[in-house]
Amino acid sequence: MQRGVLARLLLPVSWLYGAAVAARAALFRHGLKHASRLPVPVVVVGNMVAGGAGKTPTVIALTQLLRSRGFTPGIVSRGYGRPSNEVALVQDSTPASQVGDEPLLMHRRTSAPVAVGADRVGAGLALLRRHPEVDIVISDDGLQHQRLARDAQVIVFDERGVGNGWLLPAGPLREPVTQSAPPRSVVLYNTGQATTPWHGHVVARRLAGISLLSDWWAGKPASDSAFAELNGHQVLAAAGLARPQRFFDMLRKAGLSIDELPLPDHHDFVRLPWPANAVDVIVTEKDAVKLNPEDMGATRVWVATLDFELPPAFASELMQWLPSHPAT
Repeated sequence: MQRGVLARLLLPVSWLYGAAVAARAALFRHGLKHASRLPVPVVVVGNMVAGGAGKTPTVIALTQLLRSRGFTPGIVSRGYGRPSNEVALVQDSTPASQVGDEPLLMHRRTSAPVAVGADRVGAGLALLRRHPEVDIVISDDGLQHQRLARDAQVIVFDERGVGNGWLLPAGPLREPVTQSAPPRSVVLYNTGQATTPWHGHVVARRLAGISLLSDWWAGKPASDSAFAELNGHQVLAAAGLARPQRFFDMLRKAGLSIDELPLPDHHDFVRLPWPANAVDVIVTEKDAVKLNPEDMGATRVWVATLDFELPPAFASELMQWLPSHPAT
């Protein structure tokens, strides 16, 4: 990202933003504000830059990893776009408009209990009251939510790295970048290579396959063999993501011929954004949670499933900050 004219014009505003960030950090550092600890270990997943960097698939993969290590994980998230800041528990039948598309997706993909709320401490306590079997909590997009004490944190970077190195709004950074990663941090790159000087691990991103929208809602697994059914057809690819081009590129890499339909991040799909005569449409899982199969008419809507494969070295580094055995 270049330090262009607009970025330079916004630089004084970013200084004010940086001063506010530093002042808040100082309040916690000097004990004038206190971080609250949940009765179980907490792992925070977040990013340094604004916009999507792969936090949701990271949370899903991390949930699966911790479960394979014997933990019973639960997830807390703010729930972007909710009409309320109050704490709520996510159910299979909860509309995405009430809890946010990403929390509903994380619940559906992992079957882990999920609580949403602006106050992640309150969300964590509510989650543990309802699900006492949970012995570790993952906080989605909680890197800057200092009120929740954490045992470890996973910092996710994409191809942007730290951008132009400036804070919002002159640059993409939510907080200043130090020479090395903060303590108890594990760095994850979802771009095939490291994009900052920080030591980290490269995640393997892949499309696990596609499935019809009705099958996806029924919990049937995606299949990569289904791509063959669309070979030779022109398909409309719709994506309500912060960075939809990555999704489009992955579909082309899978051998599909697509027309791109980028949509605003967290698009609400109150109205279908494609023509009524569209034959085949592929969407992301984040979009699928807002689509009712019965409302698709004659259009065949397919859902593409994205998987992250966390490298063994990532798991080893993370586990050093967590109990060797889950609480009983």
